Amino acid sequence: MAERKAAARTAEPDFLQCNDLACEAVGGKVIFATDEWFAPAANLLKREPPQFVSSAFTEFGKWMDGWETRRKRIPGHDWCVVQLGVGGLILGLDVDTSFFTGNHPPRVSVQAACLDAPPSLSLEGDRTGMAASDSQLAAVAKLCSESWAELVPVSELQPGYSDCCHNYFQVSFPHRVTHLRLNMHPDGGISRLRVYGVGQRDWASGSAHQDVDLLALTNGGVCLGYSDAHFGHPRNMIGLGRAVNMADGWETARRLDRPRELKVDGRGILQLSGSEWAVFRLGRPGLISRIEVDTLHFKGNFPDSCRIEACTLTPEEEARCIRNRWTSGKWRLLLPPQKLSPHRSHQFGGAELAAGGAVSHVRLVIAPDGGVSRLRLWGRPGPTGRPTPAAKL
Repeated sequence: MAERKAAARTAEPDFLQCNDLACEAVGGKVIFATDEWFAPAANLLKREPPQFVSSAFTEFGKWMDGWETRRKRIPGHDWCVVQLGVGGLILGLDVDTSFFTGNHPPRVSVQAACLDAPPSLSLEGDRTGMAASDSQLAAVAKLCSESWAELVPVSELQPGYSDCCHNYFQVSFPHRVTHLRLNMHPDGGISRLRVYGVGQRDWASGSAHQDVDLLALTNGGVCLGYSDAHFGHPRNMIGLGRAVNMADGWETARRLDRPRELKVDGRGILQLSGSEWAVFRLGRPGLISRIEVDTLHFKGNFPDSCRIEACTLTPEEEARCIRNRWTSGKWRLLLPPQKLSPHRSHQFGGAELAAGGAVSHVRLVIAPDGGVSRLRLWGRPGPTGRPTPAAKL
């Protein structure tokens, strides 16, 4: 069910365009760990990249920004259970061993389950120097996690040097997942676990007469392509809540084809030939009635203007567009060019939106460059119809 991917920066897997369903920022948490002697398992789900401080020590040993267990001297192996913040389809994993260069696990495996109700297990406070208690072991045994479906078989891990620390695993598992079991074989340290996938929701449970954000991560929205993501990936725009800082949004580099002197039209919009774009598949096709473009935190680097295009694609047409890097398509204008302001939520609706039917894909175009923290597309989901190809990119 899993295929090992090379960690070369020039051949990053496509699933990295998806959101991290396990990150603490979307509500992911570690609910059980066999051992957390050197560093607690909660570190696995931090939003920030791992760091290394050579002079940092605790009373239990070297401080590490990850999950590190003691050198095992009893039978078995170490493992933990992760409750995803957003349940959904998992397309790939990154088991990041950054800075664990002489103490990473030689092997790892991952199992998965979809639980009807979240278990009552929890880990509170700083658990450095601790191990699972008898009561915690008894409680987690009720989950029978050793029998969960296998996403990644026992596989070798590379050490945490910068050129090989990202251990990518492509996953082919067609079922919704809410919980993971991460197994170290037998012990050691892992800095981060990234679980890339597409959120899934039960559309039948909502009201057909209530607007929803059809693009939200929690509703199955996913980024399928972009022109530039130098400072921040466009997948951040469909995350939960409002952005916490600029890193929690999409930000491009400054375009080098900017004219020597800038001019504006009668609406104050800069007249430019260059632009940047990002394409998304909606969680479910629908009729969009309101749009929010939020430039929160982008005060000196917001785009001058934006427009939004939309279309309806079959799975085959989508696959062709991805192969062609979105150089072709049947886009129509949904939101004409709009002047943007810094650090502000912009709301568009009614007569500002072009008339049209239900859409399945959108393309946000910003000119000339800059950052957007959130993109929300509010509307009514259409009939179930054909299934969107949510399990593939």
